[in-house]
Amino acid sequence: MGRVSIVAERLKEARLRAGISQKQLGIRAGIDPFSASARVNQYERDKHMPDLQTLTHLARVLSVPVPYFYCADPELASLILKFSALGKTQRKRLLGLVGGL
Repeated sequence: MGRVSIVAERLKEARLRAGISQKQLGIRAGIDPFSASARVNQYERDKHMPDLQTLTHLARVLSVPVPYFYCADPELASLILKFSALGKTQRKRLLGLVGGL
């Protein structure tokens, strides 16, 4: 039995971190309430891959940037989340610091 995709793994991590159910996530992302739980469950088990539009809606609900779902490196995934939480000024400052390395 193979490992689930990084998208499935990150989706479940983000949902659990947000403290919402699969059904709540699906409904808030615009999925039909009658299939919301089943669809998100299939995404998390890697039975189906959400298309980019759906993943964008899921990301919005979970307050994470879409690239987070595709990041296989745990440290980089953490950095993506932290960067996305920064304000515009903080981002510019951080990029300036990183550019100087």
